[in-house]
Amino acid sequence: MSTSGDRVYRRSTTGTSALRAVSTRERRSHLSAPRVPTVGIDIGGTKVMAGVVDADGQILERVRTETPDKSKSPKVVEDTIAEIVLDLSDRHDVHAVGIGAAGWVDADRSRVLFAPHLAWRDEPLKDALTSRLAVPVMVDNDANTAAWGEWRFGAGRGEDHLVMITLGTGIGGAILEDGRVKRGRYGVAGEFGHMQVVPAGHRCPCGNRGCWEQYSSGNALVREARELAAAESPVAYGILDAVDGRIEEITGPLITDLARSGDAMCVELLQEIGNWLGIGIANLAAALDPSCFVIGGGVSAADDLLITPARDAFRRHLTGRGYRPEARLTKAQLGPEAGMVGAADLARLVARRFRRANRRRLERYERYERAADNIRRAVGQ
Repeated sequence: MSTSGDRVYRRSTTGTSALRAVSTRERRSHLSAPRVPTVGIDIGGTKVMAGVVDADGQILERVRTETPDKSKSPKVVEDTIAEIVLDLSDRHDVHAVGIGAAGWVDADRSRVLFAPHLAWRDEPLKDALTSRLAVPVMVDNDANTAAWGEWRFGAGRGEDHLVMITLGTGIGGAILEDGRVKRGRYGVAGEFGHMQVVPAGHRCPCGNRGCWEQYSSGNALVREARELAAAESPVAYGILDAVDGRIEEITGPLITDLARSGDAMCVELLQEIGNWLGIGIANLAAALDPSCFVIGGGVSAADDLLITPARDAFRRHLTGRGYRPEARLTKAQLGPEAGMVGAADLARLVARRFRRANRRRLERYERYERAADNIRRAVGQ
């Protein structure tokens, strides 16, 4: 991978104003965005996934690397991102960079306020990267970028009111209304995983108890399986055999694989996770009334083992059931690449504003040169 260390990159002075303009005119603006390639980056606790994406959502090239250890300085992660972008720029005409970060991003989409799996605390990520790259940079929450990707190119196409639920280690989420991401006043809307569903329930790393993600997430799935295995429950013999008694090797993908092969305990655990998922979605339907819920994230790979019980629980717990239209529940189509594709597409909106600002600056310069030429000719006469 090329580091391109000898290149000189000028910092853009138009990035902040361009981003501010995009935030007020995001609705349907993708229709007039330039059809240029952009880089999308999805940053998680364990990996950095990046790709060059065209205007139709097609990935022209992708790169994946491990996330530097969270004990290292934020600059180490930023160095990794910059290196990837510069490497991709060697082979593609990149016009903007979009970043989906697993953390809270401020309303201006410039600072990562808090990232639970990285050492970012009020980190000025956009400015740090814009100063090193020759293109504008956009930063957003990874669930927001995934929802945008699904709305533009995946399971949410044609929906005007969409809610996305991302089931991974925890639960993330995003809201789209009329083609615009609803980020909230401070930029941190969509943290559905920390709704309290069981008072005085399981302790959550966020500091509270009974959060939704403690009952319907990858962590919840693995915790329940390991507890049954540690208790040497008769129903856990199958999974204990699969890991040769090493309980710490029980993972979410293993549980899903065993459930597909018919292991009764693993099927039941996924049904429980799906039941809690449906309950939480019913609560969100009461508050937001969307037309569609898109279920993404790593746990959604369980397909109908998870989605079917979620739909059943949703219908049982939906307020006003039988007397109101039901939102559609569907699995995400773009898989783990949704956040990367969505980030690249959102960056394309910034690229449009950036190009217009540069064009206006060039026009002003040309007018100045013409006026200066006229003055020189007049003096010469």
